[in-house]
Parts: sequence; structure tokens; C-alpha cells
Amino acid sequence: MHADLSRLTFRPAKHYSGVLAQQGRVQLDADANEQSAITRHQARTLAADLIGQHGGPYGATGFRVEFLKGGNKLDDLVIHGGRYYVDGIVCDADRPPAGIPAEHEPTGSAAPEAPEDGADGSQGAPAEGAWTYWDQPDAYRDPEKPADRLPAQLPYLVYLKVWERTVTAAEDPEIREVALGAALPDTAARIKTVWQVLPLTGTDLGAPENPTSDQLRTAFRAWADKRRAPAATAAFRTERPERTDEDPCVIPPDSRYRGPENQLYRVEIHTGGAAGTATFKWSRENGSVVFPVAALDGTWVELATLGQDDKLDLNAGDRVELADSAYTSRGEPADLLRVEEVDLPGRRVRLNAAPGPGTGGLPGLHPFLRRWDHRAPGGRGTAEPDRDGGLKLVEGAWTGLEDGVQVWFAPGGRYRPGDYWTVPARTATGTVEWPATADARPLLRPPAGIETHYAPLAWVVGGEASQTDLRYTFRPLAAPVETVSER
Repeated sequence: MHADLSRLTFRPAKHYSGVLAQQGRVQLDADANEQSAITRHQARTLAADLIGQHGGPYGATGFRVEFLKGGNKLDDLVIHGGRYYVDGIVCDADRPPAGIPAEHEPTGSAAPEAPEDGADGSQGAPAEGAWTYWDQPDAYRDPEKPADRLPAQLPYLVYLKVWERTVTAAEDPEIREVALGAALPDTAARIKTVWQVLPLTGTDLGAPENPTSDQLRTAFRAWADKRRAPAATAAFRTERPERTDEDPCVIPPDSRYRGPENQLYRVEIHTGGAAGTATFKWSRENGSVVFPVAALDGTWVELATLGQDDKLDLNAGDRVELADSAYTSRGEPADLLRVEEVDLPGRRVRLNAAPGPGTGGLPGLHPFLRRWDHRAPGGRGTAEPDRDGGLKLVEGAWTGLEDGVQVWFAPGGRYRPGDYWTVPARTATGTVEWPATADARPLLRPPAGIETHYAPLAWVVGGEASQTDLRYTFRPLAAPVETVSER
């Protein structure tokens, strides 16, 4: 969650069923967010217990997949509307209507007829209100990228990938209350359910030849469980840095955390892989410092704002990534660039290199700069900079971030881009809030996210028998009351 949070306090193992606000107390974002998390957890657990791992309501089961042979074009899939639950998370495949402008007056003329099947070598147009593989709302498939195309080798499995991400006013300006004025920060962020319909080749699935539906579901569950299983762990602590007696600040000499303010540190994997290949980045503001992009001209980036104050602004030497909704939804790390120059009157910054092709050029994708707080080189930590702009991930050793905050990555981990850990640092205690043993040894924990969920949809064969439906459906529990006749 790249939001401006004080800390995240929801712990399922504590079995809290609600948060009680007390009179005369300070209101904290953590309390309200924990109540929201408790409610969400309870609702999804109940839905998963009743429905199972996945399924859709009878008569409105969504995500029926229809294969369209491309002919002279690329192959496509039609994704029909309806609802489907994956691990208790509801996914809505209905496509909103386009709407009618106020000045439009119906003429009574008939709508143009759709082209007949085979007119261009394809199997026809998708049904009204349905998505296609190429225009589904949060997948951002690019026909120019071969990896995004549907497999040329048939058969293959089509599945549903579900996860959540945070959306702020930088990506959705409608969240911001304009009556507060441009000088004030935005208010609350949003949690968005992201669903994507994606292909999986038979080779990657590991399915037998001529598989049955049950064999396909079993093979897919094994594949999904392997992808979901945490493959890395980390721990945090604070250690009093050397030569702190010479620190001119008013921080107590015995404090192990030497920062002047309370922070929520976020450590996030940038480049995935094993140690030696994987890199990470970190932020003392949970990665929430973002700047909407107004225009892009080579290495110069014009911003809608340069920040609220000197703690949340941009300076030469800062590490930033230029991303947008497509990058975020695809789970791809953007290039980590360095701010070389800041033009305050023009609200512009010059980067050390131009962003990658296709990044920041489409206003509809709401591009933004996200600031990370590691500066390579010249930072106050012990992590070494890597060529990708991140920091080298070292396992089996404590790596200093800043002000006494350290991270430990357990040996043998496999790291995925976007995996993250958060830890609050508090000046009142002079340390970080992290679970530990009775003798104060920090405990290893898997990433706090990103948590993904999967469900099989169809086995696409092609030809007349174009696919085998792998979805489940459930009926309502309610039934008519039986009337008992009186004697």
C-alpha cells in the first residue's frame, strides 16, 4: 500500500472482531484502517468458507471465456460479464455502458450491423457489454509485445489473476476534493481490486495429454500454490550507529533509532531473482511521496506540484521512478532514475536519463514520479548501489538503511518485484516496532504483500470445441417457505 500511513496494525492472529473508538481520544488513521481490514477479512473469509476457493452465482457467473481466432489479426478472447469470487474476493466483469451525451437525440435509425463471422478471417465481434483480452480494464496488454500475445500453440489454459493495490489522487484525480484547494494534500486513498485474464501454456501448467477437467483444476492449483507460496523472509531492528555522541541533534544518546521523526519505512523489491541479482529500494514515507506528471520532454519532466514542504519535495540526487497505471497494474518495476536538476519556477525536474519507451506519454494513464529515499551513492546506509538504481540485496547480514534502521534478508530467498515489508520507527522508544523473541531477537517474516489469488477459467483447445469451462457456480441458499396446512 503506497499510501501516507502511520502504521499497519491489523493482525489476523489476534482475532480482533472490531475497533472501538473512545471519547476524548486522538483519532489515528491506523485504527480506522484496522477496522476496515477486519471487516474485509471477515467478509472474505465467510464468502470463501461458503463458496470455496472460487465460484460464481448461478445465473450471473462471470468470466465466461470465448476464443476468437484472429485470422489476419491477433487471436483474442471475449470475457463475458457477471461476478466471480476468488478466495472470497468478488470480481465484477460487467463492462459499464458508455453513456449518452445530453445533446444527443435518438434518430430512430438502426444501429450498424456487426460484420459477419469470417469477413476478415476472424470469428466475429465480441458481444455488447463484454471485455476482450486486449481491452480488459487493468491488464494493459500490448500487441507490440510478443510476451503479451495469446500463445500460438494450442491448447492452453486461461486463468483469472486477482490482487489489490492502492490508488491515490495522483492516479485518480476524482478522489481529491477540489473544494479544499490545491495547496492542501489529498485526503483518503482507495484500495482497488485488480483482475486480469491471462493465458498459461500447457507446458508451464504441466497438464497430462488430453486432460480431464479435474486434472486441469488439480494441475492449476499446484501451479498457483507454488506461485503464491512466500519464498523470502526478512527482519528489522535498530542499532545505535557509531559516533552518535558527536550528533548535534537533541535525540537521546541511548536511542538506537536516530531519526528525528516517526516514520513508516518500506523496503520493496525492485529487480527480482535470487541474492546477487535481486535489488531493493526503500522509503521512509511508505513510498507515498508521488508527483503527478503534467508533461514529459526527454529528460525534463513537468510536474503538477513539487511537494507540500521540504520533507516531501524533490531535490537533486533523489532516486525516482516514473510510472503510471499500466506499470502499476502489470506489476512491472519502472526505471529508477536520478534527479539531476530542479527548476522551481517551472515546476520541472531533469532526470539523468529519459524514461523507457511508452512511459509517461499518455495522460490517460496518469503518469507520476514516485520518490524513494535511498540515494546511491552518498546515502547514510551500508547498502551498495546497483546499476539498476536500486540497492544490492545481501542475505545473511544486517544492512543499514539510515539512522540505525537495519534489515536482514534470510539466506536462500527468491524475490519477486513488488514484494515489500513495512516497519514503523518511533522516536518515543528509540527503536522500530517489529516482532521479536523473549530475548529481543527479531523474527523473520514473509513479505506483507503483494498477495495474489488465482482461479482457472477455461482450457482453450481451438477448432469447433473451442474451450472447456473450468469455472464453478453456486446457487442461493434461500428457498421458498413450505406452508404447513392447518388441521
